Amino acid sequence: MATKEELQAQADAEIEAAKPLKKSVNGVVSEFDENDYAQAKIDLGNSKWEEQQFGYITARQQAFESTGNQLDQLFWDIHNNKLDKTGEWYKAIKKIKDDNPKPE
Repeated sequence: MATKEELQAQADAEIEAAKPLKKSVNGVVSEFDENDYAQAKIDLGNSKWEEQQFGYITARQQAFESTGNQLDQLFWDIHNNKLDKTGEWYKAIKKIKDDNPKPE
């Protein structure tokens, strides 16, 4: 896992490589000034950090079955005496968590 400083260095390099960047203000197109470039670097660095730290949450949310489907899995796991690590619900949740680990 990258440090915040490493991610910021990546962001800085990406912004530098993308130059010249343009902006449009009131219909007037111009190149970023020093302050715009500095803010773009900060914003991209923060975005990279947030994705690394919290991206797993969105990935897990998208991968989880609906609540109704999860309850159905739990019902059948209980019905089949598999309310343990052999149950379908547990295996599905475990796979999602394994595929999208929480950063340490």
